[in-house]
Amino acid sequence: MSRTRVRAKDLFCTRCGRALRLGANRWPEGYICQSCMTRALETYGTCVGCRVERLTPGLAPDGGKLCTDCAGGIGDFFCERCRQEARRYRRGVCGRCVLTERLRALLDDGTGSVRAELLPLFDALRQIRRPWGALTWTSHSHVQRNLRALARGEVPLTHDGLSQLTSWRSVAYLRDLLMQSGVLPPADRQLLLFQRWLAEKLPAVSDPEHRRLLELFAVWHVQRRLHTLADRGPLTGKQIQRARNEIRLATAFLAHLAERGRALADCTQADVDAWYAGGYTARRLTHAFLRWAMRSNRMLTATVPHRSTSNPAPLAQHQRLTLLRQTVNRDDIPLQDRVAAALVLLYAQPLTRIARLTIGDVLREDGKAQVRLGDPPSPVPEPFAGMLQDYLGQRPNTMTATNPGARWLFPGRRAGQPMTPDTLELRLRHLGFPTQRGRTSAIRHLVLLAPAPVVARMLGYHDDTTAQLAAEGGGTWRHYAPGDHTR
Repeated sequence: MSRTRVRAKDLFCTRCGRALRLGANRWPEGYICQSCMTRALETYGTCVGCRVERLTPGLAPDGGKLCTDCAGGIGDFFCERCRQEARRYRRGVCGRCVLTERLRALLDDGTGSVRAELLPLFDALRQIRRPWGALTWTSHSHVQRNLRALARGEVPLTHDGLSQLTSWRSVAYLRDLLMQSGVLPPADRQLLLFQRWLAEKLPAVSDPEHRRLLELFAVWHVQRRLHTLADRGPLTGKQIQRARNEIRLATAFLAHLAERGRALADCTQADVDAWYAGGYTARRLTHAFLRWAMRSNRMLTATVPHRSTSNPAPLAQHQRLTLLRQTVNRDDIPLQDRVAAALVLLYAQPLTRIARLTIGDVLREDGKAQVRLGDPPSPVPEPFAGMLQDYLGQRPNTMTATNPGARWLFPGRRAGQPMTPDTLELRLRHLGFPTQRGRTSAIRHLVLLAPAPVVARMLGYHDDTTAQLAAEGGGTWRHYAPGDHTR
């Protein structure tokens, strides 16, 4: 009796429908791709068959999760070393045991034991729910070199000591892990990255006088402003990018003067006008350097040109409502992007504020959902309330070493850090959600529906901002007096 041969063009994953090659894994439910198999072997819960809490990679006909025994034909996934049920990495050993073995070798202080100061990092890494990311990270040669240098005391276990390591991206990631595990004291990571960038940028300036001026400008203006902002809250990537651009443009302006045969002390109005004539928008951030130079008497008084940069026109109301419907109905868009877009389109929230929201800001009182954006919290209407509740149970980046216990509403890939506003903006832009125009449209609509002071308090805006928008929109609440009107 002949066996039916399966052709490659007839092979599809039974879970996601992806086309497969010959030799693909076959489970009782059918053929399964590597991605779905990996995801299944990282799924734990209560088996619908035996009601036991364990690994549940199988899929019941009704969609429920089955353990390996109830599913049958999947295999045995008990680790031969720790006897825990998990996806095995090599030779019958689970990923967590392999990671523990590797970390012991990398963090060895030379006595055969993990360096005492690095034990919190060791424990945090080996206890993560999904060890594959940590295994990939620790497989890189530069990561292994940095960890060994810290473990053996070749580099001081301080923020300044970390600045001696390379590459800077890997060091920034390691620094976040060390701060989250308590090995290093908290510090503003963006400020540290800027200081490292500045230490590499200034020595590259060949002219000694230019380098001296840039050092003074960086210390007395740029870094001074950043320290002030850092005292109020964590610095954002855009604030650091602006600081870098100010240094770059100051360097370019000094080079522009040198080409004209002038020093900064001899700069004239014609030199300034010629600089901005080359492109005002691209060179607008030179304002900071010029004003600092004039205040410190390092440059003659000159007029700095100014052009108004108005915000883009807001979305029409029907466009905003169309985008809101997409956040509810389009299941092909990741849930985290739909939630972020709804916060922009419903509550006029900037992405910098959305990124700092925590799960504690999502409230439920008397069966109704609320989100704390100001005081009092704002009500969350259906169906967005249901979307938000579903999202809380499936936030990304919570199964790795970076944010296992994160309370951020949008956890990032950096330890202890939320997703950056730039990342959120890029994701929403790719999906066609215009964040700035959508936020402007939302706030203009809201101040026409309610008194400007009430909108300001609930959404975290300043009273003057909402009052001005209400006046521009001709709202009927523009003469509303703030205060308690219940008496």
